[in-house]
Amino acid sequence: MPPRGSDDDGDASIAVKTRTRTQRPPLYKVLLLNDDYTPMEFVVHVLERFFGMTHAQAFEIMLTVHKKGVAVVGVFSHEIAETKVGQVMDFARRHQHPLQCTMEKE
Repeated sequence: MPPRGSDDDGDASIAVKTRTRTQRPPLYKVLLLNDDYTPMEFVVHVLERFFGMTHAQAFEIMLTVHKKGVAVVGVFSHEIAETKVGQVMDFARRHQHPLQCTMEKE
């Protein structure tokens, strides 16, 4: 009988434990872009409705978009960011506003 821990060739076998680490999915920033036509009140409404912001938070973000031309309105997984962008764009089109919403990898 071969010694314990060896195979038939006489080589010692070593038990190796490997631990796989799952990576977090990449996150995406959802950006709202300024235009000269969409009313500020509409932008505030979009932020409250689709991003769950309070009126004060939405107003602050709207001012950032207005002054700087763009603002990050949230950071999400790819699927959620894509859904938010689609919802905002559809809602803006239905109300005949040229509001633009995009996403980019963080």
